[in-house]
Amino acid sequence: MGTGDYPQSQVRWPGSFGSAYLYYVVPRVILFREEHTPRALVEQVDFISAPGVSDDGVFRSGGPIALLTSKALFRFDKTRPGFELQSIHPGHDLTAIKHATGFQFTHEGQPEQTAPPDRRTLDLLRGRVLDEVAETYPDFAAQMRRELREIDPTLSPVS
Repeated sequence: MGTGDYPQSQVRWPGSFGSAYLYYVVPRVILFREEHTPRALVEQVDFISAPGVSDDGVFRSGGPIALLTSKALFRFDKTRPGFELQSIHPGHDLTAIKHATGFQFTHEGQPEQTAPPDRRTLDLLRGRVLDEVAETYPDFAAQMRRELREIDPTLSPVS
């Protein structure tokens, strides 16, 4: 972010300060991106505000461990560095994942299918977690509750 036409921006602001700071101290950062397309998941970027790895000699207790998208779950490997496809969500296959991903990743012969959440996890996500999300993102939470009621009309009404 900045002023002026990119890439000759007159002023460049720091952008995502939180990520740049948190990546060094939060032990297990899970990245998530709903959009899983070559446009969103690119091989190279112009600016890095939160690197996945550090130079030798830089103390770092935290960093990314995974990337969750609408199609798959990737594990971040600091030793390579890069992503390894861990599992594919139901309704998708390896060929489609490769086509929809703009960066190279490793994978086992045939990655496993992502396991669906159990009832306890669904109840937690649809209850306490959604209630806490609603405090900061009330419109998003209301939309989620409407969509959940379409799936299951017995769920409680929008708060």
